[in-house]
Amino acid sequence: MFSWLSPIGLYGGFVRRCLTGAGLTCQSIEIDDETTIHFWGPKSSKTKPSLILIHGFGPHGVWQWRPQISFFSNDFDLYIPSLVFFGRSTTKSLQRSEVFQATCIVKLLEKLGIEKCSIIGTSYGGFVAYHMAKMLPGRVEKVIIASSAVNIKKIDNDGLLKRAKVEKIEDLMLPATVTQLRVSITVSTNRSLPYLPDFFLNDFMNKLYLENRKEKLELLNGLSLGKDDTVDNITPLQQEVLIVWGENDQIFLLEKATELKELLGEKARLEVIKNASHVPQLERGAKFNKIVNDFLCGSDD
Repeated sequence: MFSWLSPIGLYGGFVRRCLTGAGLTCQSIEIDDETTIHFWGPKSSKTKPSLILIHGFGPHGVWQWRPQISFFSNDFDLYIPSLVFFGRSTTKSLQRSEVFQATCIVKLLEKLGIEKCSIIGTSYGGFVAYHMAKMLPGRVEKVIIASSAVNIKKIDNDGLLKRAKVEKIEDLMLPATVTQLRVSITVSTNRSLPYLPDFFLNDFMNKLYLENRKEKLELLNGLSLGKDDTVDNITPLQQEVLIVWGENDQIFLLEKATELKELLGEKARLEVIKNASHVPQLERGAKFNKIVNDFLCGSDD
């Protein structure tokens, strides 16, 4: 397909215009001798509180935050990094855990001279945000964990496979066929989507899922969370924590959010968004933005 006829290419152009319109530019930084992190961030000197948006598996990170870009850029300096092996972020390191991803973003903050920030992480990005908050208790001010079962157990993965009727977790997280992609979209969203032709889904899959597939499979296998049926490694954070969940999330069931709130202790609160599933920031963007903004700005309304 000619690039100018690609639906994904056209939408990507729209997202880039949203980013540049919010005053963000595309940048890359070598955080050490092995790793380069690509990100979108402010093009001018930092004058507002810093807010880091960390994506999950799936489309490019900026795509997962499109409704948040314009909304939060008015009051925050936004930084939207691509995690290692997503977008143009790469490493020669053999490490593949979410702890390694957190370490990389911490190094990015150091390179950028960001002394204080708040973090939002969705799904896999919530795992990364949790570890960053543990690493930087004095520098990360507030934490938002969205649709992210940091308290995942092995039995939860088994349940997800049954609900999605797939054999392997990568069939859902890294679909390699149109059929697998249709299942992934259906399980991840709350609403019935209109029929999408195969050429559209092939374009979507080829551009957003197949790049660095081998390394992304290694990331899934390298997770330190969900290896067994204990959550002894999940301890309360020093920061205030907002947990945001879609009421009908089928990737991580709502019961995981309730359990996570108890594990994270008195400084954690839970907000459940109705008529939303695993991507409430996209499905109910306005509601998600208000909940997060009230938390960040200290409003209890």
